[in-house]
Amino acid sequence: MHEFGIPAMVLMERAGLAVFEVIKELLPDQGRIAVVCGKGNNGGDGLVVARLAHEAGFQVECLVAATESELSDDARTQLNVSRAQGVRPIFFDDERWMRKSDCMGMMDLVVDALLGTGASGEVHGPILEGIRAINRSGVPVVSVDVPSGIDTDTGEDLGESVWALRTVTFGVPKPFLFQGIGLEHAGYWSVAEIGYPSTLLETPTDARVLTDQWVYDVIPERLRSAHKRDNGHVLVIAGSDTMTGAALLAAKAALRAGAGLVTLASTTAVCNAAASYLPEVMHIRLPDTDGEINEAAIDVLLAANLMIDSAVIGPGMGHSPHVIEFFKALFADWEVPSVLDADALNAVATGVQLPQGECVLTPHPGEMARLLSCSTAEVQTDRFTTMKEAAKRFGKTIVLKGPHTIVSEQHQPLGVNQTGNNGMATAGMGDVLSGVIGALLAQDLPPYCAACAGVAWHGAAGDVCADRIGPVGYLASDVVDSLPQARAKLTASCDARIRMRPLPSSCQF
Repeated sequence: MHEFGIPAMVLMERAGLAVFEVIKELLPDQGRIAVVCGKGNNGGDGLVVARLAHEAGFQVECLVAATESELSDDARTQLNVSRAQGVRPIFFDDERWMRKSDCMGMMDLVVDALLGTGASGEVHGPILEGIRAINRSGVPVVSVDVPSGIDTDTGEDLGESVWALRTVTFGVPKPFLFQGIGLEHAGYWSVAEIGYPSTLLETPTDARVLTDQWVYDVIPERLRSAHKRDNGHVLVIAGSDTMTGAALLAAKAALRAGAGLVTLASTTAVCNAAASYLPEVMHIRLPDTDGEINEAAIDVLLAANLMIDSAVIGPGMGHSPHVIEFFKALFADWEVPSVLDADALNAVATGVQLPQGECVLTPHPGEMARLLSCSTAEVQTDRFTTMKEAAKRFGKTIVLKGPHTIVSEQHQPLGVNQTGNNGMATAGMGDVLSGVIGALLAQDLPPYCAACAGVAWHGAAGDVCADRIGPVGYLASDVVDSLPQARAKLTASCDARIRMRPLPSSCQF
């Protein structure tokens, strides 16, 4: 940061202090800690942590996975300061290093300061030994900036990597927090402001975390004079005799997300189920073959002459030849803003052309792999790159579902979701998301904004369920019913913050 007039030593001091504050939260009554440092600036941050902990009365062991001669200039300066304050680092060429590393399990906490964000190539030598010693200890770990051995950009590990309980990263969130092994190995993470220049932090990037405030600013406000038709009419084309639930979940989610009207177009069996389960929903009974919608349904939809504002197409429809023919015929002249999910996406993967109108595609990793003709592992290895490629290839808004769902659209930054939890990894959650996004499209939100706000709101409803019901075992239908509460919670929170002080609308990284 010398080009901005900020000495590296100043940033190291601030970084070390930020990590030490987390240590005090985890060990409020002090305790025994091991700080494992590398030879670079990340190791310098670790030496600051060791010094601050020693001064505060912690019992500190400091291990350096390098020889003293290998230290960077700034790390060497921190070494001299820490020694002057009573810290006695043990270097890798000291015969005590292996013995001390084997005894790390006796500590209360380990600080991982081996490698920073610039690491590349497979880990080896002393660094590899340090990573293995940390993981072998079984002691809670706090990682400095990034768990050592994790590629900052992809989240994949560089052979082996530290598994942290907490990660304190600096300045901005980084891609490894949202994908790959980094998603798990970072543990609970926080971003510490250590004094990076505001011009650097505010420089537009190709990704942003979706904040509550951003979602609050985007979700349409309900006018006091609103009529049901002012709030959008959503057509849900979904379901089959063997997958009734997908259609019902999508339709109910659209209603819970504020759509004024919802019409369900499906087989007779699905419509009969909806008549008893969702009395608020209108129905169009479509012709079917063996319980799946067929191409003759196009004429029924045209004859209905619906005045709709958006559509949700695909959940639970099946993938038999007559369903594929239905999609071909429908998409040929379809111009209504639509959410395409599940079997609609599978049809596109077989060669069915996308509609010319505005669309939001909502694949899970397996569906994305079929769309891009690659493996699921390739999709998951670098979700950010995958999403940029998908947006360019299809020219539509894309939602890649999963932990930290990502939204992409050409000429827009990737939107990275931070709501939701692993209790949502159960059947029907994607159908609910489709209904939410469909309702937002019906209220005239552009596809990118509808998708970003939809995934954040959907995840927030999952968080409400985790708090109210429990972290595992709640259902997609519970998430549907929690959508109004999640919106109210979000609105109340942001209203309070607006009264206190303005917040940035997004968090770049």
